[in-house]
Amino acid sequence: MTLEHHSESGAHFAFTDRWGGVSAVPYEELNLGGAVGDDPAAVRANRAAAAKALGIAPDRVVWMNQVHGRDVAVVDGPWGPDQAGGIKHSPAVDAVVTARRGLALAVLTADCTPVLLADPVAGIAGAAHAGRPGLVAGVVGAAVEAMVSLGADPARIVARTGPAVCGRCYEVPAEMRAAVAEVVPAAYAETSWGTPAVDVVAGVHAQLVEAGVADTGRSPFCTLESRDHFSYRRDRTTGRLAGYVWLD
Repeated sequence: MTLEHHSESGAHFAFTDRWGGVSAVPYEELNLGGAVGDDPAAVRANRAAAAKALGIAPDRVVWMNQVHGRDVAVVDGPWGPDQAGGIKHSPAVDAVVTARRGLALAVLTADCTPVLLADPVAGIAGAAHAGRPGLVAGVVGAAVEAMVSLGADPARIVARTGPAVCGRCYEVPAEMRAAVAEVVPAAYAETSWGTPAVDVVAGVHAQLVEAGVADTGRSPFCTLESRDHFSYRRDRTTGRLAGYVWLD
């Protein structure tokens, strides 16, 4: 199991790859998504293994029922007893924020951009799921606003984005690119083969800067190009990666 795990002044940011779990083909190996058709027992085992590798308790992780929107939930603990085995009881949101130190927030992706946020001084953390629809809807700004409502300062927020499909690979119809770029100009892109594309990662980072977040960093991995990561666009039926953020 390979984990990108970085610590910044008591804030922890981690992203998984696809290896080191127990899921079978086509979800091999470390599928952390509970709603993609995988064996629930395998997902539970994978979530437990990932948490152990990160030094966090599996029952102190908050998962989301992601729906490509902009709704944010403020949380102070996991949703319920089914949390470790699936996400069916989680509310339909695409961002969660918390003022509870030691509580890990998780976001599931397989091409979309996972956005992890933390203000270590205020003790506020946030996680957002930004696909193309969520980018246009403004989920990133909504997550920052929710953190600010709890006492965070955008100037102190540290933001990290994880493995996601890059702008050179995310081909879309020209009309779709135009519609996205009308809302988020930074997302306008072209594939490496010269066709219209959307760069969700670039759009997310532009929105973070617009929200006042200056300390940003991004993963070097494109999920579609990397066989070490799950990619929905490449494989369709596949697992989900996870990004985790928590504060000491």
